[in-house]
Amino acid sequence: MISERRLAILSLIIEHYIQTGEPMGSKTLCQLLPYSVSSATVRNEMAYLSELGYLEQRHTSGGRVPSKASYRYYVDSIMVPKSISAYDKKVIAETLSVNSGDPERLLSDAAKLLAQYTHCIGFCCSVEDPLDCIQGIDLIPAGNSKAMLVMLTVGSKIKSSLINIPCPIDDEFRLLFYEVVNRLFVGTPLTDVNLSLIQRSVLIARERVFDLLPVLTSLCSLCSEASQSKLNIESETNLLSHEDLGNEVYKILSFLADKEKLIDFSKRFAKTNARRTMFIGDENPLYELKNTSTIISKFTYGNNQVAALGMIGSTRIDYQRIIPCVEYIFNTVDALLSKGGTK
Repeated sequence: MISERRLAILSLIIEHYIQTGEPMGSKTLCQLLPYSVSSATVRNEMAYLSELGYLEQRHTSGGRVPSKASYRYYVDSIMVPKSISAYDKKVIAETLSVNSGDPERLLSDAAKLLAQYTHCIGFCCSVEDPLDCIQGIDLIPAGNSKAMLVMLTVGSKIKSSLINIPCPIDDEFRLLFYEVVNRLFVGTPLTDVNLSLIQRSVLIARERVFDLLPVLTSLCSLCSEASQSKLNIESETNLLSHEDLGNEVYKILSFLADKEKLIDFSKRFAKTNARRTMFIGDENPLYELKNTSTIISKFTYGNNQVAALGMIGSTRIDYQRIIPCVEYIFNTVDALLSKGGTK
């Protein structure tokens, strides 16, 4: 059990270090504490907190700085969250509502907001679902022998592509297109859409199969894209302003350049029972992120589609301001996904 005085000292050191990046000595603490206490007493309390693993002394004659373990204790037991302004709440809600009907775009917008409001890295990852199927396909004429191919999956993914078609896009062509896709593609798992289905379309389209070929080839590409995990990383360069990372920042950026590692991290988190988690320092399961604080949340939508949304910053982030902001963005995304008939 840590006494009230020790909690006050620990809180002051952590918040001072978060704001300035500088260690705090006993004389400064004596001036900031709300009651009179000697420097010797403060030094003894700091020594006790150091023995617990909450403070570190980088130089013999210097003050103390918080350890990674102290940030966890601070977040769980000491921190008083700061309120989000009504203006920021309005901006976040309005920004996220723009693409509320498209879960992937909604999550991408949320990752951008996380980066903007936290000055950290924002990311989102939609995890592939091997059971996701094509729910509907439409072909919309766009003039000059062009058409927009739009595909909707059972898992609420929307994919589109503008394609050139080597024949008039008249009623006869569109009727043939819908006959082929409704008989062969709608209801088919995304992972089963391949060249063999196009070959089978010859039995329906016969000599006009070559007119349909650009559309069907594009449809295969859309299915391939929709069947894979997709990762968006926003504002990696924000980490360059996190001075406490030092040269470690380049190792983190190198790690993020290999997107498969963060995709795998998101997929493994999605399989856990946790809904939201914050990893601070050594708690992080990824060695490359041991010097960061990572907040991640899982979302389920559509037909059991799963996605992860989160942020990555240094361990010296402003927890009082950032955690409430991240939670508000998470909650807004959750509400919009639920409103769209998902959960």
